[in-house]
Amino acid sequence: MNKSQLVDTISEKTKIGKKEVTLVVETLLDTITNTLKSGKEISLTGFGVFKTKKRAARMGVNPQKPDEKIKIPAVTVPKFKAGKGLKDALK
Repeated sequence: MNKSQLVDTISEKTKIGKKEVTLVVETLLDTITNTLKSGKEISLTGFGVFKTKKRAARMGVNPQKPDEKIKIPAVTVPKFKAGKGLKDALK
């Protein structure tokens, strides 16, 4: 399901216009992104937790030249841990 399909589904179920639902979905995604950027986590009880994790710098191998080593810089990556309600719903 992509974003427009999500908007359509929510709009049909709630009887709210697509413009308003699109605004809510985009605001939700922006809020999650900005919260994670600031280093905080978002916990939605029963659904899951969005948080960030720092991946340390490391040495890697250039796939085109296996004898050449390259340095892979440290990065911050998003993580999602599913909550009990979501896990139970998928069983």
